[in-house]
Amino acid sequence: MEVKEMESQDGEEIHNCLIKLRSSPERRRDKVYIGCGAGFGGDRPLAALKLLQRVHELNYLVLECLAERTLADRYQIMVSGGDGYDSQISNWMHMLLPLAVERGTCIITNMGAMDPLGAQQKVLEVASTLGLNISVAVAHEVSATNLGSGFSPAKSLNMEGGISTYLGAAPIVHCLEKYQPDVIITSRIADAALFLAPMVYELGWNWDEFEHLAQGSLAGHLLECGCQLTGGYFMHPGDKYRDMSFQHLLDLSLPYAEIRFDGQVCVAKAEGSGGVLNFNTCAEQLLYEIGDPSAYVTPDVVIDFQDVSFLPLSSCRVLCLGAKPSTISVPDKLLQLVPKDCGWKGWGEISYGGYECVKRAEAAEYLVRSWMEEIFPGLNHHILSYIIGFDSLKAASNNGNASPQRNSEDIRLRMDGLLEQKEHAVQFAREFTALYTNGPAGGGGISTGYKKEVLLEKHLVRREDVFWRIRMKRNTRSQTNKAVDPECNLRCTLTLPPTLQAETDKSSQEFVSPGRSCSPAPSGQKIPLYNVAHSRAGDKGNDINFSLIPHFPADIERLKPIITCQWVKSVVSPLLDLSPSPDIDARNQRDKWVNENVRVEIYEVKGIQALNVVVRNILDGGVNCSRRVDRHGKTISDLILCQQVVLPP
Repeated sequence: MEVKEMESQDGEEIHNCLIKLRSSPERRRDKVYIGCGAGFGGDRPLAALKLLQRVHELNYLVLECLAERTLADRYQIMVSGGDGYDSQISNWMHMLLPLAVERGTCIITNMGAMDPLGAQQKVLEVASTLGLNISVAVAHEVSATNLGSGFSPAKSLNMEGGISTYLGAAPIVHCLEKYQPDVIITSRIADAALFLAPMVYELGWNWDEFEHLAQGSLAGHLLECGCQLTGGYFMHPGDKYRDMSFQHLLDLSLPYAEIRFDGQVCVAKAEGSGGVLNFNTCAEQLLYEIGDPSAYVTPDVVIDFQDVSFLPLSSCRVLCLGAKPSTISVPDKLLQLVPKDCGWKGWGEISYGGYECVKRAEAAEYLVRSWMEEIFPGLNHHILSYIIGFDSLKAASNNGNASPQRNSEDIRLRMDGLLEQKEHAVQFAREFTALYTNGPAGGGGISTGYKKEVLLEKHLVRREDVFWRIRMKRNTRSQTNKAVDPECNLRCTLTLPPTLQAETDKSSQEFVSPGRSCSPAPSGQKIPLYNVAHSRAGDKGNDINFSLIPHFPADIERLKPIITCQWVKSVVSPLLDLSPSPDIDARNQRDKWVNENVRVEIYEVKGIQALNVVVRNILDGGVNCSRRVDRHGKTISDLILCQQVVLPP
């Protein structure tokens, strides 16, 4: 296949996404070191700076800061006249650029979001204030509607209508080949592709070397969520396989990977850092949001993760083996996200405590629903209610298989409506506020709000119909600013108080991860799944993906007959309750809807002896329009693990 190339009015090439093999790719290194500086838009710049300080070998630092939720938010901000790029890019670059430039570490980030050219200009301004002379490249999608008669760059700062397609690694590779820049800013590029691109460039890989691309994408997938690989989102008191001290969790190291030209991958964390990197953390991240493990689709390669295994080499390094191309090696279509208005969100919260506080919250819910029905009849089925501290996460499901729930004496009612018109959302907030003088006794701390919500519809589009371009700019060092000493920046920002540093050092020396169990879980008695396995949950649109990874590998065979599609449906169905106390009719209606619309897929992953479970149509529309307190469904992992099971012998 060949890439179609066009000339823009300023002489820049425009490419479509058909794959063209690289011409005589050069192996520039035998191995490349790539770090993850951010795993989502709310990550910590200081942690990225620490990684740069501790790991001198880093050739690239990737800041993965763009998710479906942040993309939708950025679109709304842009439409309202704000920045189409991540406004935090200035803070990140102020902190990272001095040391990155000093070390020769290239920063790659998707913080360009809807306006990579605006982000490019902002980074150049930051560099000038720091006294740094740098080059900043952009790689971004352009709208096909502007390509008819003479492409105009001015028309393509943003994708038309906020449309955004998951691009692969090729635009970044092209940037590196043409410019060798200090910073690369992108629009929506698939997470793993942000990491794969420098591997392809440095190690001389080509687009038909699918074994290498699969291993490289495995490394990118493991790195893309930052500290989730090195002990973040893993620590769990009471679970001897996941417990660690607070101090040890404080000093997490962001992960990095060493990738060889032959496709060997080793993930690592900084020597002497806190957290943990072992089989368990790698296994959880491997299955995170991948769906079918035999066919994990990225724009560059479809990967089979079924035989992946992990071999710990030390407390800070793990060898990753076994990723391979799937039966269909490359997707012929790409995933495109199209913004669509999904209504107005209106919400309210109020707290109750002490004797019969749950009953008072239920009375408040009844009143607000009744008041809304008086003014706008028929809207109640658009309103979801739950009681924080009692049932908001559904961790004690109604099927009788969950661990006992303690009495609640400190709770907060939240009601969340997704309504068609703004006036409905505004009225809902007003009616909720009326609880102060018209509701049950002892309610306080009311908060309300409303906002317009946008969801991102997913479509598959042909590669030849998606276009991208690259460009580069260089700043001129400001004459009024002296260059920043990067080590001074580190000394000013990385010093912990002496007592806390001593506690952290002591914790890092004492902590030893127990890894996997050497004995099976007990049989013939009710035990919580916590005693059998660990889990992590993640979302893709309206679907949830959770793993079940046994502490004792052979227990997978005893779990398989228990974890059935019907069992999963029975556990997760309470997530769809509209009220904390649904009556029989409401439950029957819910169960009927679940049977007709919710689909469960269970996959065995033999390389790590685990299960990966996908539940479709369970997240109340997905993160961008869900009315649940946990929009992503992250807490579903503990809903699953608190279920009581009886293992066979």
